[in-house]
Amino acid sequence: MPELPEVETTRRGIAPIMTDRKLESFTIHDSRMRWPVPADLPATISGRVIRSCGRRGKYLLIHFDHGTQLIHLGMSGSLRRVPLDEPRRKHDHAEWLFSDARFLLHDPRRFGAILWHPAEDGPVISHPLLAKLGVEPLDPAFDGNVLSQAFAGRQLAVKQALLAGNAVVGVGNIYASEALFKAGINPRLPAGKLSRKRCAMLAEAIKETLSQALDSGGSTLRDYVNATGEPGAYFTLHAAVYEKGGQPCGQCSTPIKRIVQGQRATYFCPRCQRR
Repeated sequence: MPELPEVETTRRGIAPIMTDRKLESFTIHDSRMRWPVPADLPATISGRVIRSCGRRGKYLLIHFDHGTQLIHLGMSGSLRRVPLDEPRRKHDHAEWLFSDARFLLHDPRRFGAILWHPAEDGPVISHPLLAKLGVEPLDPAFDGNVLSQAFAGRQLAVKQALLAGNAVVGVGNIYASEALFKAGINPRLPAGKLSRKRCAMLAEAIKETLSQALDSGGSTLRDYVNATGEPGAYFTLHAAVYEKGGQPCGQCSTPIKRIVQGQRATYFCPRCQRR
């Protein structure tokens, strides 16, 4: 699944081209996604000016004067710029056309979404899909105190607490395993048992891990492409523990262990990440 670094990389790719530009037309080629693309959306935004391109968690936000388009890339989707005359591929669901630029949303598994939040409904952060999301991990406001307050009294394993998204948003499965390794925290430890010091270490590890992923352009997906159609550097090639079950830990040579938590694979070093 495209995680926060992939979505942010996409945002950085589309923002310079879309911002303060008139969208000549928006076309739905296949409305079958996680939720049907609103049939009236082309008429709602075609011919209007895009004011900015933002992101909240894993949602891209394309802001107009009269509302915001919310885009989720699903399990394997991408939003990429293509030549004006390039034929559409199978699973290209929607198209944004400008006078000199064209973007296509590609989503083979159809778990993505394209939704509309009208301005009269209030700030887009009040949308039901965004309202309960935690703090952004790269926001200056995110630190160990945020995690300590969110984890207080919780018996849920810390790895699963990170994935829940209500403490901090956008720390996906791969990045959670990597951050916990950097912080020396066992993924099975109840979140509420982390001291303030260890929460601070974890917050810094999350920031470092996500920043490294952004620097490499992602990616958690072997077939991920960014907004210009270029592949990411495939972040997990450089991972310390993820997908390295049975291999020696780079710090202590203990075999990396793989377990399943909440139906998601978790990788950690039993020695470096003792309870």
